Amino acid sequence: MIKYCTDYLHFLQLEKNSSHNTIASYKLDITRYLEFLRDQNIRSLDEVTEMHASQFLGSLRSKGLSPRSVTRSFCAIRGFYKFLLGDGIVKTNPTESIDAPKLPRALPDVLTQAEVDSILNQPAPSPQDKKNLWLRDKAILEVLYATGIRVSELTGLRQSNVLPKEGIVRVFGKGSKERIVPIGGSALRWLDRYKVETRAVLQRREKSGDAVFLNARGAPMTRMSIWNIVQTYTRKAGISKEVHPHTFRHSFATHLLEGGADLRAVQEMLGHADIATTQIYTHIDREYLKEVHRTFHPRG
Repeated sequence: MIKYCTDYLHFLQLEKNSSHNTIASYKLDITRYLEFLRDQNIRSLDEVTEMHASQFLGSLRSKGLSPRSVTRSFCAIRGFYKFLLGDGIVKTNPTESIDAPKLPRALPDVLTQAEVDSILNQPAPSPQDKKNLWLRDKAILEVLYATGIRVSELTGLRQSNVLPKEGIVRVFGKGSKERIVPIGGSALRWLDRYKVETRAVLQRREKSGDAVFLNARGAPMTRMSIWNIVQTYTRKAGISKEVHPHTFRHSFATHLLEGGADLRAVQEMLGHADIATTQIYTHIDREYLKEVHRTFHPRG
C-alpha cells in the first residue's frame, strides 16, 4: 500500500504538475489513512469498505482537526482511489458514495478603494534609500492591485512577460497555466520608471536573470520579501486590517465587480478554473450594495 501511495504522489508531480505543498499535504493525508487501515488489521486495499473510509474521516474530526484539514484529507483519499481504479489496482472506490465535507466559505478581507490609494501613496524617496528601492516597492504595489496576480506569480514575473504596448502581462499561474491579464497605465508607468532608475542599478548578470523585481543584492524577490513590503506600507498608511499580498487580489476582484465588470471576465483575469471560486466575490459585492443602501436610502 505504501508503494501505491508513492506511485500516486509521482503521478501528481509528473502528470498533474501539482505543487510541492499539495504533494506534501497529500502524502501526510494518505500515510495517515494507511496507518488507520493497518490499525484496523486491513492488509489490502480491496478489503476497504465505505464504512472504513467514513470511520477514518470521523477519527480525524475526533482528533480535533479543522474542517479544512478533514476536507483536504477526503480529497486526497478520493483522488488516490481514482488513481488506483484507473490502474486496475482496486475494483471499487469506497469514497464514491460519501459526500465531501462542506466548508463554510469565509469572505476574504478586502480593502476599500481609499485604503488601497493610501497604501499605494506611501512609498517615497528618502536620503537613506541610495538605490531608490522605494520605486521598486511602489511598482510592486501598483502591479499587485492593477492585475490581481498571486504573489508567486509576481515573483515569477519576467521582463519578457510584460507587454507595455499591448497593455498586458503574460502570467503563469497554478500548474504553469498561462493567462493574459490587462495592466493599467499607472502600473506600467511606475514599472517603467523602476526598471530605468532602480532595476538597472540592482541587476547582477549572474543573479538577476530576467526577473522583473529584484532585491537589494540583485537576486529575484521572494514571497516573504513581498509580504514584508505590503506589511510595511500598510502600517505606514495607518490601516489596522490584516493585509497581505493576497488582499490586493481580493480587492482587485471586488472593485472590478463593484464597478460593473462581468463575472466571467474577472474569472479569466484571476485564472480561476471554476467560476464558483470567483462567485465568492459577488457576496462581497452584495455586502457593499447593502452598505450603500443602508447609508443613502431614506429608509435604509
